[in-house]
Amino acid sequence: MAKFMLFTFFLMMSFKNLSAQEPVIGGPCQGCELVFVGMPAQLKTSSRIGTADEKGEPLVLSGIVYNSDQTPASDIIVYAYQTDANGKYPSGSTQHGSLRGWAVTDQKGWYQFKTIRPQAYPGRDIPQHIHLHIIEPNKGTYYIDDVTFSDDPLLTAESRQKKTCRGGCGESHPKRNEQGVWYVSRDITLGEAITNYD
Repeated sequence: MAKFMLFTFFLMMSFKNLSAQEPVIGGPCQGCELVFVGMPAQLKTSSRIGTADEKGEPLVLSGIVYNSDQTPASDIIVYAYQTDANGKYPSGSTQHGSLRGWAVTDQKGWYQFKTIRPQAYPGRDIPQHIHLHIIEPNKGTYYIDDVTFSDDPLLTAESRQKKTCRGGCGESHPKRNEQGVWYVSRDITLGEAITNYD
């Protein structure tokens, strides 16, 4: 218990220094600075995107964040935002909408988001997706490949070819349990395919 409390203290101290001044790395990014807007002072490893009563099919997204040498990366912030069950971004404090959240990796590099399965933009051929950004304390922030879903008919061979695998490839293989909850995994490698990372 004492070790956990000490870990939490140092974690809070490192996040205290985060601000919108953290540089955007890996090339230009529309809305990258918004990852800091509304970020809670205390972050959890398991977080929620939106509220527990958000309409839609429940989904749990989890994964491991790795360093480039494939060792687990702790204290890394994963930021996520997405559309709702109608394929729209509900009004929020930023253009990312209200379905957004932050999780911080534990000592094993693990993070989790509880949310709903996003729907595709109405009338467009862009696959269902969850946007992800990484915030590395004292280094910077950058976007990585979206989480996409292998069972989505809009995820065509052509759209797969457009992926650059920033932070690793984001295609997930959804599984649904008897209670109707979707489970997907998205592991992340820090700096992978990110220009000017070093």
